[in-house]
Amino acid sequence: MAVLMWLRHRGWLTSGYMLPLSAVMALPFYYVLVNTLKTQQQTAASPLGLPTSPDFSSYRRVLDQVPVAAAFANTAYVTVVSVALMVLIGAMAAYALMMRPTRFNKRFGKLLLIAFVIPTQSTLIPVYQLFVHLGLVDSLNGLVLVYSAGSIFCWFIIQGYMATLPFEIIEAARIDGCGPWMIFWRIVLPLIRPILVTVAVFQTMWIWNDFFTPNVYLSDPAKSTIVLEVYTSVGQFQVDWPAFLTLSVMALVPMVVFFLAVQRHIMSGLLSGAVKG
Repeated sequence: MAVLMWLRHRGWLTSGYMLPLSAVMALPFYYVLVNTLKTQQQTAASPLGLPTSPDFSSYRRVLDQVPVAAAFANTAYVTVVSVALMVLIGAMAAYALMMRPTRFNKRFGKLLLIAFVIPTQSTLIPVYQLFVHLGLVDSLNGLVLVYSAGSIFCWFIIQGYMATLPFEIIEAARIDGCGPWMIFWRIVLPLIRPILVTVAVFQTMWIWNDFFTPNVYLSDPAKSTIVLEVYTSVGQFQVDWPAFLTLSVMALVPMVVFFLAVQRHIMSGLLSGAVKG
């Protein structure tokens, strides 16, 4: 009885500090959303107050003046292609190093770990100069190539999960005459699907919300991503806050919906790796 009372009391304590913390975390989202339904004057007069009457003019103005559809299309293209390349390259690298655990491969794995911890900013200038010579600056495909360097992160996560696979299944497939490619596509990939989904979700959220890389490598307004459109909506001397916040909401909503739709896959992938490890 005492244990039940203690657990119930502990639950109330947890709720007591989690609810205020949640409210604090939700305040910026409330601020952004509520000010998209106000005029510039209402936003300046009462930033946290509710609108007297919802005003959707900022949404119409943004859709009329900003190439939102093109920005979403550019962002979706870069995100989908980059994530597909990163996950595929990372899985193939992890598979190759697992299948051939030679001394060279072990050293190569350590080299990849060193590359994993090198800050992106330290290699920005030489990589940019290389892309200038290759004609890949101000190109969506060049941006995809830049993001493909995230394959190292994918490899790092996938190889830990892949090491927990029952090697007897692979040996049985070899005995049955399966080659390395068939083993990879038919056996290994289905077994590591939870961690592939988890890695893909993290990389998708990173690329969609990334500002630094597109800002460096893209200059053509027709190739801007949605985050760049949010940035360029800020004037030098004056900011149309309702329009700026409206565009921010448009950029944020797809990732919120995406995260809510796949969060159970994230948890299943992380928990599967924890249990197997």
